[in-house]
Amino acid sequence: MAVSDAVDVVVVGAGPAGSTAAYRLAREGARVVFLDRMSFPRDKPCGGGLTRRATRILPFDVSPVVEDVVDKLDVRLRYSRMTHQVFRDPVAHMTQRRRLDHFLAERAAEAGAEFRDHVRVRDIETDGVLPVVVLDGGERITASVVLGADGANGVSGKALGLGADRMFGVALEGNAPMTPERERIHRARVTLELATVPGGYAWVFPKGDHINLGVGGWASEGPRLREHLSRLCRAHGVRDDELSAVRGHRMPLRRAWTGVARGRAAVVGDAAGLIDPLSGDGMFEAFLSSELATAAALDVLAGRAAGMEPYGGRLRTALAGHAATAWMARAAIERVPTLAWHVLRTRPAGRFLAHRLASRPPEVEVPLIGGVERAARRVLGPQAL
Repeated sequence: MAVSDAVDVVVVGAGPAGSTAAYRLAREGARVVFLDRMSFPRDKPCGGGLTRRATRILPFDVSPVVEDVVDKLDVRLRYSRMTHQVFRDPVAHMTQRRRLDHFLAERAAEAGAEFRDHVRVRDIETDGVLPVVVLDGGERITASVVLGADGANGVSGKALGLGADRMFGVALEGNAPMTPERERIHRARVTLELATVPGGYAWVFPKGDHINLGVGGWASEGPRLREHLSRLCRAHGVRDDELSAVRGHRMPLRRAWTGVARGRAAVVGDAAGLIDPLSGDGMFEAFLSSELATAAALDVLAGRAAGMEPYGGRLRTALAGHAATAWMARAAIERVPTLAWHVLRTRPAGRFLAHRLASRPPEVEVPLIGGVERAARRVLGPQAL
């Protein structure tokens, strides 16, 4: 691509949100370039679980990169009492981000989007008629629309002045080999450990040749995450010298449903702070935000809208109710964990979980739901505000 070339859409970041946005746009005939600073395939800290609702919203099948299909859930309280749920249908599919993200980028490229990895974005200029993405080395790409999809620590949100109203959780994870004994215990099963990490939980996820063990909680737990992870490993018979690929990462959560779109630019996925406040998962939110942003971008390209602002309203309507119920559940687990654990043992709780993990949340009006969310966050204290 020559200096100062022009395209319809530049997508900054080729993670789940960016690649699926590029795919949808290219399928509709838009000229799309999507960029990533890393060389693909590349790994990324993440549990790699795709809920059933996440796979349902995807515009193509991801079974080639699925390493396990989960239909069982174990929830333990303080590494002591355990409850088991077995679901009639699968509730999650386990992947590795190295394989998943590469697969998604390939699908977008096959649809006609131009994928350029190992490319660093230096700035995004928005003072002209159209935004201009400036790359290291001086190359400039003019676009009718820019989508920022480069995650919690990316440059697009800062450059565009979007997605800033976020708070952060922290997580640490590692992998251990899938031995025959672990195969018997963990295959097709997710294990959650409640009341173990303030502001979060610990988990064990099954993958093809390993199990993924992780802990996540409030940002203030950062200095203690290694200790929390060691405790989780001991509880599951994993020696310290078995653990590999130990990595930490930040989890962005929105404080308010504003500031995700302006003019001809928007942010999606983690760049918009769209992490589920209860589970810490962001895959469904990444795919949903890319779908909504794509629709808004196509309206701009067709002259049906002047800017990307409608995307912000659609995102709020689509996710505000879901986020509010997540904050309520998180407040219950944090403040009354024993009661919450007993509730999770019941059949109605199992049916509710299966429905939530499989279904797109209903659209709701924001004012009342916003009050519910704020009340739940006040219960959780200053770290949730």
